[in-house]
Amino acid sequence: MKPNTALLLEDGSFFLGHSIGKIGTTTGELCFNTGMTGYQEIYTDPSYFGQIIINTVAHVGNYGTIAEDNESKQVQIAGMVCNQFSTNYSRPQATHSLQQYFENAQLVGISGIDTRALVQHIRNKGSMNAIISSETIHKEALAEQLAKTPNMKGLELASKVSTTESYLLGDEATAKYRIAVLDLGIKRNILLNFVERGAVCKVFPAQTSFEEMKKWQPNGFFISNGPGDPAPMDYATQTVKTILDANLPLFGICLGHQILAQAVGVNTFKMHNGHRGLNHPVKNIITGRCEITSQNHGFGVVREDIERNTQVEITHLNLNDGSIEGIRIRNKKAFSVQYHPESSPGPHDSRYLFDDFMAML
Repeated sequence: MKPNTALLLEDGSFFLGHSIGKIGTTTGELCFNTGMTGYQEIYTDPSYFGQIIINTVAHVGNYGTIAEDNESKQVQIAGMVCNQFSTNYSRPQATHSLQQYFENAQLVGISGIDTRALVQHIRNKGSMNAIISSETIHKEALAEQLAKTPNMKGLELASKVSTTESYLLGDEATAKYRIAVLDLGIKRNILLNFVERGAVCKVFPAQTSFEEMKKWQPNGFFISNGPGDPAPMDYATQTVKTILDANLPLFGICLGHQILAQAVGVNTFKMHNGHRGLNHPVKNIITGRCEITSQNHGFGVVREDIERNTQVEITHLNLNDGSIEGIRIRNKKAFSVQYHPESSPGPHDSRYLFDDFMAML
């Protein structure tokens, strides 16, 4: 079959392949996930908002889609790149093929790409914007449109994916604990991990103040994962500062980890490629144990800032590159991790962190 879809990177790299999903054009930051499974959870993770995902696994779509695998109400990615795309699926419980799922979500994608070569290229060059189009493969026209796409550095995106109205998850009448959740782009399975441990969660929009959340009389606060650059998120950083001043229990994951770091004076930075996959080794330096973790982040916290900061203690380190994966605040009931302990998808090595937070409550 003749190629009918183009992928153009901002450095001029150009690939031809085949259309998947909707016929159309899309732009976003190009990044790759090394997970061998869990594609639907990845596509619906709000942390991927505005990004084009490269699935490095060779076959995508072969087990179809099912509503229970969604991590949010909609597909969040801007586009998808893969090698071999399957319109047939074998899972009996699946209700739609991935092609139908993408068409319903109006998502544009491209298959038939040498994803190993593509990933090696951006591993060397770093993350960059890209455009996928099944409407035109004219390189100059695509380059003109791609030039208008903003860089992820400096983008505040959490407020774009956050809930617009507060809502409850769990049984308020019987729950042992009440957790106020600041929604910066939360995944459904994070909330379910709290509910399964006897909590009721009230999920608040991203720009909700500490005072507004405190009216609900929570036992503790959770700062969620989410997309974009943490640096311009002064509203969330100030909220976390206020929670710390009140010395109330606080737990942060991913973007929430970066916001907690900023609240105590630690800077964040955009990583060369970020960490996205299901097999990142992390060492808990408090217990000495290692964990295989699920990760999805393009920004990190500055290690040198933490090592100079007497308020902060490092709790977890990435064994691949030495980056900071977890911190806790001295003399406060506050801690966070950069990775995803709910592990959806991924191994469940790190779910003890939810137990640690419940014990803190």
